Amino acid sequence: MITKGYKINDRYEVVKTIGEGGMANVYLAYDVILERKVAVKILRGDLATDEKFVRRFQREALSASSLSHPNIVEVYDVGEDTGNYYIVMEYIEGKHLKQLLKRRGSLTLREVIDIMLQITDGIGAAHESYIIHRDIKPQNIMILENGLVKITDFGIAMALNGTQLTQTNSVMGSVHYLPPEQASGKGSTIQSDVYSMGILMYELLSGTLPYKGDNAVEIALKHLKEPLPSLRELDPDIPQAIENIILKSAAKNPQNRYADAREMNEDLKTCLSESRKDEKAYVYDFQDDEGEPHKKIEEINEEEGGEVIKKKITEKDLKKKENKTLLILGAIFTGLVLITTSIVLLLPKLTDAKSVVVPDVSGLTLKDAESLLIKNNLVVEATIRDIHSDTIEEGKIVKSEPLAGRTVKEGKSIILYQSIGEGKYEVEDFKGRNYIEVQTILEQIHKLFVVVVEEEVDDTTIYKVGEIIRQEPEVGEKLSEGDRVTLYIPDMTAIYPDFLEGDYSLTDIQAFADKYGLTLKVEYRESSLFEPGTIIEQSPRATTPVINGMTLKIVISEEENPEEFFE
Repeated sequence: MITKGYKINDRYEVVKTIGEGGMANVYLAYDVILERKVAVKILRGDLATDEKFVRRFQREALSASSLSHPNIVEVYDVGEDTGNYYIVMEYIEGKHLKQLLKRRGSLTLREVIDIMLQITDGIGAAHESYIIHRDIKPQNIMILENGLVKITDFGIAMALNGTQLTQTNSVMGSVHYLPPEQASGKGSTIQSDVYSMGILMYELLSGTLPYKGDNAVEIALKHLKEPLPSLRELDPDIPQAIENIILKSAAKNPQNRYADAREMNEDLKTCLSESRKDEKAYVYDFQDDEGEPHKKIEEINEEEGGEVIKKKITEKDLKKKENKTLLILGAIFTGLVLITTSIVLLLPKLTDAKSVVVPDVSGLTLKDAESLLIKNNLVVEATIRDIHSDTIEEGKIVKSEPLAGRTVKEGKSIILYQSIGEGKYEVEDFKGRNYIEVQTILEQIHKLFVVVVEEEVDDTTIYKVGEIIRQEPEVGEKLSEGDRVTLYIPDMTAIYPDFLEGDYSLTDIQAFADKYGLTLKVEYRESSLFEPGTIIEQSPRATTPVINGMTLKIVISEEENPEEFFE
């Protein structure tokens, strides 16, 4: 049992539980070595006893830790402590998209495009590293106070491939975004993530899910069989170009989808441009398995002269289909194992490549390094990697991969790393800027260790929430990767005042909203009970904690129209 104060591997001290799920529990912890808050996700007990699952979980979580992108929650560490398998991640102070949807219902068009651009950018970076998320859903998309999107759960999402349909505690959360190929047991591809992003975009714009049901099986079958409901039928004001992005990404046939998240991202960038104002509805290039989009099942049957047939598919029916699929997949897998084994056994006999030691190319020009490697019967990769170096001058080779001195076979492909000069970062003046923005840039781009400290101030009225008031080190100092930067912000824990009782003007309320980074929304409502100009309603209510970035709604009374009264 993990409780407050427990120290995982004598390093991560548990502060509190911040989430419980079907796969894992999440804890806020303090890294006593690096002196920072972290989120620790610990596998649930029944999964931790599955040795095969644990190995896969660790392998794929380590793979996810290689991802570095501003829109992806960083994975710091993966390990085991007395039978508890865990992932240590960047701690995010924000809300996930599902919480935002519950509060708002749906989001505005521009909000959705901004969020989807960030999601596709982050997932695109993963796709370029041949990593598939496999569990894109609102609960795995965090929104920071400044609007920055963070995608989480890469490690666990990847490890669950092939098992999530059997996890009854978690499947209902994921099945709403489940690609048809995963629902039918065909496995995941990069385009599976594209499908889930299309369903997510549909939900963000409409406030509802395209496929609903009483259980996971029913919803999964709808992903397989039912055409996507028209978004423009729900909201005719949505541009056709926007619906086309959803139609293309959420196509049942992967051949009709975007090739990857990057392609979807490029389409999103131009979706509101004037040139796409009169865009035609997207037409699939390939048969989309289950008929045309926009049509409901009843409409298709009526046009074909057939009767509308409704059949309840039971879990028993699905199990029969799964068993048949498993037999086929088992036979294919067995064949592949035999072929692979044969190749492994025969390959040494079929090839007689000599061994060669990788020469040291550090300090050489690219041309000289290539010549030396070729003389040693090695192949140079076309793509040269850039890397900072404090010892090798710019333009010279820093190292090779495999490293110098390693023994490899002739013909081995060698990656070269070329110096782009010192990796020193000159500290800027951060005072007056929001700490979240600065922290993100320093950590993600410059790889610095950032500590944020709340400091008491005499007068909170002169600062905004999250505003940097001082910093260490000072402006102009040069830092290397891993160096520490401390950002000081004012301690401004605040609650909403009672605008109904106090003598507040709209100017006062606007000043309050500006100070705490809120969006002020003012509505006028006819009332015979209050004097015109009286504040009669506010949301959030008085004494509610202030959260930067939220909307403050004020309702003001106005005089009733007498003509309307006597009609």
